[in-house]
Amino acid sequence: MPRRSPSRPSRLSRPARRGLAAVTVALLAAGAVGCGDAGELQGAGATPTAISPDKLWPDLTPASSPAFDIGEVDTKVVKGITVPGGDIRKVDPVAVVREEITTHPGDYAEGTYDETARRMADCGRSGAAGSRCPVLKAYYRDLTGDGHDDLTLGFRQLPGNLTAVRVYTVRKDRLVQVMAYEDAVSGVELAGRSVIIRAPSEVAGYEYRLQWTWDPQQRAMLLTHDEMLRAGGRKLSPHPSPTSTTSVSPPPATPSSVSSSFSAPASGR
Repeated sequence: MPRRSPSRPSRLSRPARRGLAAVTVALLAAGAVGCGDAGELQGAGATPTAISPDKLWPDLTPASSPAFDIGEVDTKVVKGITVPGGDIRKVDPVAVVREEITTHPGDYAEGTYDETARRMADCGRSGAAGSRCPVLKAYYRDLTGDGHDDLTLGFRQLPGNLTAVRVYTVRKDRLVQVMAYEDAVSGVELAGRSVIIRAPSEVAGYEYRLQWTWDPQQRAMLLTHDEMLRAGGRKLSPHPSPTSTTSVSPPPATPSSVSSSFSAPASGR
């Protein structure tokens, strides 16, 4: 018996195709009517009227120079400190702080941060004596984007509750300070190319958040954000005791989260 070929649909004539298309359109229209408003765009309500900014005091002569110098781009080579092989991890953080004290003796003399200078003798010691060292744990991360680690260093400025935060990089085997700031610090974080410092506010429930970010043009960490925010549920005393000198050691860093975070008592901004 001969094998039968599979049947093929018959080719429709042009008038028949027109009729089929008309029926299809009618069915689709009927379906759309039956669905009602489903799928239609919904109004978002009235749009607020745009208000252009008002320029105040248009006759005021624009300032040509800043009134205060906060040292945004003050960088300096740390003298007396070598960087073996350009590896910043081989630099002793305690030696860096000692060099700063030596370079600025007036800042660490009697009546200023003299307790910091005295406690430097406890650095490197074991037990309770070693815990008195004002130098906090050092953290390393590439903040400048050159593929090499930079050093973020913190130390307590005693007596009192100030914490100094410094960032160092390496240029031609020399240690260079690219950021220096001190405040009544409640937390420090590293994120991307930025150092974020939280400091308590006199307003209960609020804190200051300052962000210093690496700027390749200035080759320094610039203060890119300075804002006042709610403390996010953390209880901060608006008027802590100015005589407390308790030092809290930072927890170990976790590679998947923020590189550095520590807390310290604060005396206000």
